[in-house]
Amino acid sequence: MSAFADRIWYGADRGAALMRAALAPVSAFFRAAGAARGALYDAGVFRAHAGPIPAVSVGNLTVGGTGKTPVASWLTAELRARGARPAIVLRGYGDDEPLVHGRLAPGIPVIVDPDRVAGIARAAAGGADVAVLDDAFQHRRAMRAADIVLVSADRWPAHARLLPAGPFREPLSALGRATLAIITRKSAGDAEVARVRAALAREAPALPVAVMHLRLGALHDDAGPMEPLAALAGRPVLAISAVGDPDAFAAQLAAAGARVRAAAFPDHHAFTVADAERLARSLASEERPVCTLKDFVKLHALWPRQAPPLWYVSQLPNVETGRDAIEAILSALLRARATPT
Repeated sequence: MSAFADRIWYGADRGAALMRAALAPVSAFFRAAGAARGALYDAGVFRAHAGPIPAVSVGNLTVGGTGKTPVASWLTAELRARGARPAIVLRGYGDDEPLVHGRLAPGIPVIVDPDRVAGIARAAAGGADVAVLDDAFQHRRAMRAADIVLVSADRWPAHARLLPAGPFREPLSALGRATLAIITRKSAGDAEVARVRAALAREAPALPVAVMHLRLGALHDDAGPMEPLAALAGRPVLAISAVGDPDAFAAQLAAAGARVRAAAFPDHHAFTVADAERLARSLASEERPVCTLKDFVKLHALWPRQAPPLWYVSQLPNVETGRDAIEAILSALLRARATPT
């Protein structure tokens, strides 16, 4: 997201409040349009299409920053470990997503198609027996066996305002379509997780809820052996990110003991040679450039050869609570392979 949008959605100053008020009529129209579309699907006027293999969506209610890509890749790995032949199907918003999936889940097919129904069919034709849909909660045209909705404890707003006055794509009532909610946290503490859990319980008391900690993995630079994250302790680090929640990434590096200076770009930013050169020139003595995997797949080919190496870290999901609810979805998908949805 841009810094301007970030200020509107999360700013506490009077200017941000005035901008949210000015955008409220647009958000009301956005809500009405979404409700009308949902009603047409609920009434069967708009039809959901069954695919040749069962599908599960990993999506969210807000724009960016919840960890959809690492969780979707984790889910495919769990399915493969249980004997399934999963494929990841995504719209392909930004060139980074399929490249990230390729690194997180090597060997698992990644199908890019804005038509999720066609993408599922392509996955089946390629030998997959279950499809994991990355960022598809709002894509109701493709029928699925389960809907997993991620919500971030790191940036849970005080009010669930819809776009463009807030980050929400749908109101909290949309949780009624979900099979499972997963609260993700990067640097958020137990109090923030409890606040989100309470909000979900008020809106959808019967919805199962799990909690995942997205922790940083080891350091990689594509040139030599990886290093433990502990290698950053006490070191100056330039945290480069073009993700939905750059503050959480910087906080994770700081929690590892790094002395962090942040260089944040809008989500899905298309890095240029000029960007890479400017970042490299800005490095202070002994400062190590570290970015997310999502940024590394775009930035490393542009990185100046004479500059210090560019390192990256991945977000590794760890289930803290709700493992039984996740296992129930995995088991249902494995059973559904014999009876396509």
